[in-house]
Amino acid sequence: MSKSTIEQIRERFDGDVERFSNLETGQSATIDAPLSLALIAEAAARVTPAASSLLDVGCGAGNYALKILERLPNLDVTLIDLSRPMLDRAVARVSRATTGRVTALQGDVRELPLGGSQFDLICAAAVLHHLREADEWRRVFSKLHTSLKAGGSLWISDLIEHTDPRIQSLMWERYGNYLSQLKDAAYRDHVFDYITQEDSPRPLMFQLDLLRSVGFSDVEILHKNSCFAAFGGIKSA
Repeated sequence: MSKSTIEQIRERFDGDVERFSNLETGQSATIDAPLSLALIAEAAARVTPAASSLLDVGCGAGNYALKILERLPNLDVTLIDLSRPMLDRAVARVSRATTGRVTALQGDVRELPLGGSQFDLICAAAVLHHLREADEWRRVFSKLHTSLKAGGSLWISDLIEHTDPRIQSLMWERYGNYLSQLKDAAYRDHVFDYITQEDSPRPLMFQLDLLRSVGFSDVEILHKNSCFAAFGGIKSA
């Protein structure tokens, strides 16, 4: 099966702005989303306390930027998203939460120029699983590392897979049970269908190794539950 195109993914998110505008329930299909959100904000503040600039890749309605701004007020914030309605909502919400400059970039992080040593912090929530081939993952991770200032940090919250098919099956069953309990079996099947159509998640260890190989001096796992993880990399000062 061929995966969804970027345009098809953009169209789906264009119609889902309201759901993603809730800090607590906006990503209910993600296990432990509020916990991952809080941990990333707290880790970013601990690791990069003097930060003045944040890049939010795949910002959606701006939830991660807002949570980080609670810990690190008045950052300059650059928001990237495929969806213009989602980006507009993020700009409106984030602009009310910071006195810093808010910049919106509509497009694909694979294509947008980010420059070198531009940001103290980068967050990427539920977006990198749209990357496809291994070389594409490497190019994007390298690009994000280059765009960080020395001492900066990248924080990721995302769907992951597992290398051993037996473990993948176990974790997928657990995720299916979570979705069924959250709503019902029809909702579980709906989520599974769009993951199959849209997403290409990679194992957590693949991504940690990749962070190291593109230059991050330290990598950290903040949380993992079933098929979801929150983790990051720190660029040497």
